[in-house]
Amino acid sequence: MCRLLGYVTGAPTSLVDVLGRTEFEAFTALTAFHDDGWGMAWHDESGELQRTGSARSAEHDPAYDDLASQRLGRAGIVHLRWASPGLAISAENTHPFVDGDLAMAHNGHIAPIERLEELLTPANREKLRGDTDSERYFRYVVQCIDETGDHEAGLLAAVRTLEAEFPHASLNALLLTPTKLFAVHVNSRAAVPTALKGLGIAAERIRHTEDEYFAMDFRRTPDGLHVISSGIDPAGWEPVPEDAVGVVDLATGAEEWLPVGAAGRDRASTR
Repeated sequence: MCRLLGYVTGAPTSLVDVLGRTEFEAFTALTAFHDDGWGMAWHDESGELQRTGSARSAEHDPAYDDLASQRLGRAGIVHLRWASPGLAISAENTHPFVDGDLAMAHNGHIAPIERLEELLTPANREKLRGDTDSERYFRYVVQCIDETGDHEAGLLAAVRTLEAEFPHASLNALLLTPTKLFAVHVNSRAAVPTALKGLGIAAERIRHTEDEYFAMDFRRTPDGLHVISSGIDPAGWEPVPEDAVGVVDLATGAEEWLPVGAAGRDRASTR
């Protein structure tokens, strides 16, 4: 279980500039629980995908704060990790995962992991480096993209298959491609992590994380579009539609929300 942030802007920008200092500090404060590593992936000024991360807590890692203040690029994703029980805190398990020009970060848990891995071809299993369900989710997305020859079609195929196979999993994720930022918000039947219940952590440093742990919000600004998981003040943000995949064009900033999953299918059928 983790926290996510994605952005598409008109000019190279920093994470601090994307959120503003107050909201950046609130986002980083989510490491009160999400302290099992951090990672960033972004397109640099030449359009090349860059990725970095650490198994250290973002709040106590100078490299995180340094990168967050740099204008790295026009599009990127950020991940704060809270490791699922039994999964190691290691560099290999740190998001975002990268393959060529694709980068993805996940918020949720897909179990059993062995069943998820069975969906992978032998070639994709050989590429696994860590032991997380999230990496296997990523490898399955890449597999479906390779099979369809299209980023959007492959991602939608993967999400629809996994939603059917693992109906109680959260598939929330951000996928950065050379031309699009995809935001997956599929979790309508996922249970809130039991470790959050009754802890009263929603008061000061962390907001609306228990009942809305898998919620995602977005906002459009004069400079671009941002997508974020719950945990900071929602003022100025709009809820992402339930069981939907957002598609943001990196060149124009235009976005659309495609219905998938249980709630998404119900919403589409009423139109």
